[in-house]
Amino acid sequence: MKKVSIVILNWNGKTLMERFLPSVLAHTPEALAEIVVADNGSADGSAEMLREKFPSVRLLLFDRNLGFAEGYNRAMAAVETPCAVLLNSDVEVTPHWLDEPLRVLDAHPDVVGVQPKIRSWKHRERFEYAGACGGFIDRYGYPFCRGRILNCVEEDRGQYDRPVEIFWASGACFFIRTDVYRREGGLDAVFFAHQEEIDLCWRLRARGYRLLCIPQSVVYHVGGATLEAENPRKTFLNFRNNLLMIYKNMPAGALPRVMRVRRWLDYLAAGRFLLTGRLSCAWAIVRARRAFRRLKKAYRPVRMENLSCVSIDPIPEMLPQNLLLACYLKRKKTFAEIEPE
Repeated sequence: MKKVSIVILNWNGKTLMERFLPSVLAHTPEALAEIVVADNGSADGSAEMLREKFPSVRLLLFDRNLGFAEGYNRAMAAVETPCAVLLNSDVEVTPHWLDEPLRVLDAHPDVVGVQPKIRSWKHRERFEYAGACGGFIDRYGYPFCRGRILNCVEEDRGQYDRPVEIFWASGACFFIRTDVYRREGGLDAVFFAHQEEIDLCWRLRARGYRLLCIPQSVVYHVGGATLEAENPRKTFLNFRNNLLMIYKNMPAGALPRVMRVRRWLDYLAAGRFLLTGRLSCAWAIVRARRAFRRLKKAYRPVRMENLSCVSIDPIPEMLPQNLLLACYLKRKKTFAEIEPE
């Protein structure tokens, strides 16, 4: 049996795969890994292109767009290797990218997930927004990374080349043990897309599993290739899913205060969009909060189950302060300035 499955989810990404699949094939030893493309009902000829140009790739065809979360859940149900890599279709990998993450997983049974260093494909000397050099979160549910705080992305000068424990690993390139992924429920299909990997990692970390960033493995991510940063749909999903994630995972003692503070902060964010003329994004935040309230009752049993499985509280990689306060009032712009102790 091969050791790892490289699982790429595709939705109308024919052009991206023509550009980036060659690097995956070139730097992934065939004896070690299989490459799987799970197609989310694409209508751009992706499947036909893959059969013609990349016949060695295993192709899974879904009849519709299941979203990032359920698409990966279906794909992960179809792989049989001990480990898998959830890899975005707009990622360029580099020589030996598999070596160190797989070595760490072999050497440390309690480590269940690994993220490489993720640099920007467009600005190759800089970290990439969605993951950078490993993910963390603040006490109010705002994600950030080594190398990226809010919209401030750092140049990679080797300042984060030490492997570290992380709160979450980016779904752009996420090594995970297949059995743990399935046993702990995988990605939440209701999320559809955005922050579903953070939700999964929160669940894993709270249950005592370890997650690491291994910067000796490097990949380059385009990012924002399917939805632009200020697309109202993306704004809606980010705010709704972030609230769901907090409700599902936040310890009982902290949840009421966090939700009160987030209500004000979310509406302040909507006001900022209004003042800058981005009405559709402001309305997306309002709709996101309404959607969260509709889903909240159905998620109470999920929350109770998650809390019953907690073995680590507090989680060391959660920043015990307000990220927005640190950045906007205290003018801290780099991870090194706010790094959790």
